[in-house]
Amino acid sequence: MIDLYYWPTPNGWKITIMLEECGLPYTLVPVNIGAGEQFKPDFLKISPNNRMPAIVDHAAAGGPLSIFESGAILLYLAEKTGRFLPTGLHGRFEVMQWLFWQVAGLGPMAGQLGHFRNYSTEKIAYAITRYQNEYNRLLGVLDRRLADRPYLAGDYSIADMAAWPWVRIYERLGETLDSFPHVARWHEAIAARPAARKGVEIGRELRQDTMTEEARKVLFGQTADSIRKL
Repeated sequence: MIDLYYWPTPNGWKITIMLEECGLPYTLVPVNIGAGEQFKPDFLKISPNNRMPAIVDHAAAGGPLSIFESGAILLYLAEKTGRFLPTGLHGRFEVMQWLFWQVAGLGPMAGQLGHFRNYSTEKIAYAITRYQNEYNRLLGVLDRRLADRPYLAGDYSIADMAAWPWVRIYERLGETLDSFPHVARWHEAIAARPAARKGVEIGRELRQDTMTEEARKVLFGQTADSIRKL
């Protein structure tokens, strides 16, 4: 059995989608990031970066295994199940390149855009424009990649599961897919998959539409000193 430490965000959705695609049994362990549950000592032992998602696989070879970082979790689950990651050298690294593209680029840039557009109490025009342009550029990279293939690495893979949640929220990020027809087609194809639909619905009732000042401090006010006190 796998314990999934989770909150319904794009990074969390990556893992629920993969678990649903693979049909792996798992127990959902909510981590209320607005209430600071990610900073509890027991969670720190599992996720040293104090971020979800994280998993503990109690059936791992050699004993229970904890993994943090969504990209590492996707790779582990792909290797555990033998699914959504090619075994051949070329195919494997096609997937891994686009997985790393997401975790290093698409996710962080979309996250910063979402912060400055939707959560910052001060609307900083330069910051919004900077991240809006970069998110737009990355959609362009994605559109070009998908022009001659159905998914990022040909066949549906963990790279698509990683990228799709950050494209799925394009409207909330002030974008449209009108200029990205290949992304739009890819987005709709994944949205039609039962496991993807179920994955993004898991924990929907946990989401909070409004952000309190205390939650804002917890999410956006942490420093190295905050970590030293844990």
